[in-house]
Amino acid sequence: MLCESCHDKEATVHLTQVVDGSVEKIHLCEECANKSGFDLHGPVSISDILVGMGGALDQPGAERSCPRCHLRRADFKKTGRLGCPVCYETFTAELMPLVKAMHRSEQHMGKVPSREDVRVRMSAEIASLQKELDDAVAAENYEEAAKLRDRIQKARSKAAEGGGKDS
Repeated sequence: MLCESCHDKEATVHLTQVVDGSVEKIHLCEECANKSGFDLHGPVSISDILVGMGGALDQPGAERSCPRCHLRRADFKKTGRLGCPVCYETFTAELMPLVKAMHRSEQHMGKVPSREDVRVRMSAEIASLQKELDDAVAAENYEEAAKLRDRIQKARSKAAEGGGKDS
């Protein structure tokens, strides 16, 4: 089998990646794998696996670095670790596809202890209703705002009674 990148040499590096439920296979010669940043003689970096062949970290301007700790994309690609909190802001565009590939979402879902589940859901519902209320007031939709205010008061009283479990 020939290398999928150069189409000249025999493919000796075979990578398999599952993306959105479909299996993608990449077959490269050792030289093209090295050019793509895969370290064939060292440990495999999680960023290499997630990025696949090149991917988000090999975009133009790849030598940009963090203004605080001076970490470069190549350093992140090699180690799979960021250097400081500012790195997250600096490399957001490159990190989001990696986060989405790992967690199947761009938003942290987390876990809540079962005894806190109802309270947390009620707090989230109240916060959501409050945002809707603020938007309605800003839009001068006072009828909707009054309905939302009543729903917030009802949700708060349910929460105070013990979590609002439906009877």
